[in-house]
Amino acid sequence: MPQRFQHTNIINSFHTDERFNDQYPPSISALAGQHWTPLSVARRASQFLATGSKVRILDIGSGVGKFCLAAAHFEPSALFYGVEQRKRLVHYADKAKEALGLENVFFIHANFTQIDFRNYDHFYFYNSFYENLDGTDKIDENIEYSGELFNYYNRYLYRQLDQRPPGTRLVTYHSQEDEIPANYHLADSMMDSLLKFWIKA
Repeated sequence: MPQRFQHTNIINSFHTDERFNDQYPPSISALAGQHWTPLSVARRASQFLATGSKVRILDIGSGVGKFCLAAAHFEPSALFYGVEQRKRLVHYADKAKEALGLENVFFIHANFTQIDFRNYDHFYFYNSFYENLDGTDKIDENIEYSGELFNYYNRYLYRQLDQRPPGTRLVTYHSQEDEIPANYHLADSMMDSLLKFWIKA
């Protein structure tokens, strides 16, 4: 499998989405428009979530790590963690992290239901459950998909967010908001309400 990371121009990688996505093999970068967070979204989301030095932010379903990598670049004092159940995508995320020389980002190969949410302060969610619905574009066919899983994941995330303390921040992108407890208040929204910023009361 071709590797393109060794020639990365670190500074230029964050100028445009095209340059950033070009770090990955063509089969991965081709998925960017549908599945990876745009740099403009990562910048605004990380500004909202990075509330202090060493604050811990979890990306739920981090794919090839684009949000975490960009956010770690834009907000170097915060710590960004991505959890992803596909080992292949975690591999690409780790390769990009190494090439970009980022030390405040970490990737975890696991299903997000195996993660202890108490270890994190704030959260980013780009509707990683949506693939489970019929008729949606899939990243690959290497995991199980079903409407039952979609509902289960939404309920699980709802419970985890509901247990977090007041002041917890959440950014959602393209969310149907089924996973957001009522005690999370909308602080701001952008991009025709596709990007939303929440704070738990």
